[in-house]
Amino acid sequence: MTTRQLFLQNLAQTSEFPLALEIEKAEGIYLYSDNKKYIDLISGIGVSNVGHRHPKVIQAIQSQLDKYMHLMVYGEYIQTPQVLLADAICQTLKSTNLDNVYFTNSGTEAVEGAMKLAKRYTKRTQIISCNRAYHGSTQGALSLGDEHFKRNYRPLLSSIEKIERNRFEDLAKVNKHTAAVFYEPIGGEAGVIPSDLDYIIALREKCNEVGALLVFDEIQSGFGRTGKFWAFEYYNVVPDILLCAKGMGGGMPIGAFIASQKIMSVFKNNPILGHITTFGGHPVSCAASLATLKVIHEECLLIDVEKKSQLFKELLVHPKIKQVRGVGLMLAAEFESFDVLKPIIDKAIEKGVITDWFLYCDNSMRIAPPLIITEDEIKFACEVILSSI
Repeated sequence: MTTRQLFLQNLAQTSEFPLALEIEKAEGIYLYSDNKKYIDLISGIGVSNVGHRHPKVIQAIQSQLDKYMHLMVYGEYIQTPQVLLADAICQTLKSTNLDNVYFTNSGTEAVEGAMKLAKRYTKRTQIISCNRAYHGSTQGALSLGDEHFKRNYRPLLSSIEKIERNRFEDLAKVNKHTAAVFYEPIGGEAGVIPSDLDYIIALREKCNEVGALLVFDEIQSGFGRTGKFWAFEYYNVVPDILLCAKGMGGGMPIGAFIASQKIMSVFKNNPILGHITTFGGHPVSCAASLATLKVIHEECLLIDVEKKSQLFKELLVHPKIKQVRGVGLMLAAEFESFDVLKPIIDKAIEKGVITDWFLYCDNSMRIAPPLIITEDEIKFACEVILSSI
């Protein structure tokens, strides 16, 4: 049997129409298959911020492999890759009180840990999330999502309240029963919807007023995706808990939730080991993440992100494109409908540019290339998209 046949027969499928591209190699912004190369304009869904197989990330992985891999469940042994990565992340947050990092295997697990932490710290049960926000697929994280994805998996967590992004009257739902508000400074799967500054300030003030924790989900927007290391830097509003994953690992699986030592300390007792994980903070993933963080800073990858963003917006002009919105290299090109967009995506892939749509905004094209993409590569990608239209 061919690899394709085995893929369809033995690998669990999540749709009736997988892309089924058989990738043989990836490097930089490119994926290679059958002597054809594709520009990865979505970074493996927000993962490959520094490009596929960045040499410094590969070197860090190989170096760590020569020392040790898994040793012990999270939080027991002093493991240098974990310690150095936690310190480096905290250095990006040194103007805040976010100084404690809990490493997970993924963004979804970061959400789950943060939900437990908020309920444990506040001794409250209600959690609030936005309409058309995606926080993960496990049952707790899924509870925060929209009905379309969760209706067939009930019962899920109770005491979940939904609000509309940028709608001030919904802030009245944040009250003395609220443990936390889970919020994306820039809504990802809603189709890249930035927050209004006045709204996000009001949300912070409301949480302060009632004693609820503000949790920023930066699983997509963190680690430089928007042109700043953290998207919340655009608003100068600091959360109580910060979530990251995707782009932080340089291609390796890792996530984290970050809070103050005061908040995080509630996991130490009643019960002891209040949150545990076997593979969270895997030393190889941590080594890769630390290398990724260093690449972003040392190679000054954030400097040109806004310039590259503007180039996409200037070039992607067509009667069928209603608008190109977003911040940095977290963009969405809006079309009339999914029926209009899907054939364009298919044609672009055929021509060598991989794009996608959004879970809660299927009439918009996802554009989130590795930060290392050049202006010439942007021009080529846009030519392909326009010709595919």
